[in-house]
Amino acid sequence: MVRCAVIVFPGTWSDADCHHVLDQVFEVSVDYVWHKDADLSSYDVAVLPGGFSYGDYLRPGAIARFSPVMNGIEQMVRDGKTVIGICNGFQVLCEAGILPGVLLRNSHLQYRCQWTNLRVENDQTRFTESCDDGQVLRIPISHGDGNYYADPETLAKMEDNGQIAFRYVDELGAATTSSNPNGSLSNIAGVMNSKHNVLGMMPHPERCCEAPLGSEDGKFIFGSMLNFMGQDALKS
Repeated sequence: MVRCAVIVFPGTWSDADCHHVLDQVFEVSVDYVWHKDADLSSYDVAVLPGGFSYGDYLRPGAIARFSPVMNGIEQMVRDGKTVIGICNGFQVLCEAGILPGVLLRNSHLQYRCQWTNLRVENDQTRFTESCDDGQVLRIPISHGDGNYYADPETLAKMEDNGQIAFRYVDELGAATTSSNPNGSLSNIAGVMNSKHNVLGMMPHPERCCEAPLGSEDGKFIFGSMLNFMGQDALKS
């Protein structure tokens, strides 16, 4: 049976949404794990949710990356287990050096809460195996520091290694300037580590896993992870 951990830092606030999706939509075993708990050895999947860990003091994720639980996250990564960081969780993973690049202030200096379209750039990963290559997913954002940047050499290596998971696009799947909500380099919305067992993404898939919310496309991402772990999450 797959066991999932939803990590809770002081200031996290999307933890309940992530827990609800795993518990009520996919009906898998899931626990809240406080940031002072360093032992995650009993879990197969870890979710670092959105929010404002430590009030985003210094910069988003800069303090949370020193929490004891990050030792457990790093061990999960080394063990090949599955880790996903959403919004602030993505920022924490970048600050910890688990994912390449950084998240800067949105280029327009505005906080944006809106629907976006994401194009699947690599459908051969544990996070996207239930998607088609080039599929467009409708998933909302809610952030002020989602402007992804990596230096040209790092970006080239990521492109060559298939580490770009999602790009912001228009409804037809074109990566245009107007479809980029935060100024992210090359319209990047989500990236993976070199081993493809860690995903960081700014959009919130946990907010679109049920039809009344306006989209169920988030189920492709959570379902892919759980299917990879043998849960057969999307059998229905």
